Amino acid sequence: MALLDVKDLVVHYGKINALKGVSLHLDKGDFVTLIGANGAGKTSLLGALSGLVQATSGTVTFKGGDLLNEAPEAYVKGGIAHVPEGRKIFGELSVEENLYAGAYIIKDKAQVKSLLERNYQLFPRLAERRKQEGGTLSGGEQQMLAIARGLMSDPEILYLDEPSLGIAPLLVDKIFEFIMQINAMGKTILLVEQNANLALQVAQYGYVLETGKITHEGNCARLREDDAIRCAYLGVNGNGN
Repeated sequence: MALLDVKDLVVHYGKINALKGVSLHLDKGDFVTLIGANGAGKTSLLGALSGLVQATSGTVTFKGGDLLNEAPEAYVKGGIAHVPEGRKIFGELSVEENLYAGAYIIKDKAQVKSLLERNYQLFPRLAERRKQEGGTLSGGEQQMLAIARGLMSDPEILYLDEPSLGIAPLLVDKIFEFIMQINAMGKTILLVEQNANLALQVAQYGYVLETGKITHEGNCARLREDDAIRCAYLGVNGNGN
């Protein structure tokens, strides 16, 4: 049984059909990426998979239970964390206060402290800045904080929406090193990423979303060799240049 199984998911915004029957699945420990152009429906899909966007029809099954159109809190309590596009940290709160906010569903204080220390080990820069206001961090540091805040609920699956967006190139590689470490720790990851080349290098399996439909899927190594994907998303023309 898949950890996350999505079948025929449809989302409308009024008369606009944003998702047109999307199906995908993730098994425990997978690292899956979803690529596509702006407006393809990637953020709508993550929103529907975390209760932030109302779906018109379809099923979203997580650990065998149907979560479609449940309140966002049900997804978090079930073991899903969503790190949104644009980070959306609490700028006036300290780094540590942001992290504690991510653990709001956990009542065991010892577990919260353990999660906090684990995040500081994973992100040493956050440990150095634990008392600093989140809004004063660099873009890369804020992205680290957003990811760490998502991990504070101790999720089984982590949704990452455009983690490289607005970050200096030198820090993008570092952020993706952290993401690979998180996957190696046993967390399942669904990554939405504008940098298709990087996404297909770090993930194991990929889906291509175009105008609300999945048009390609497969092992990322195979997708990187697909001429249509190379031309559309990897900046390689038909001659391989």
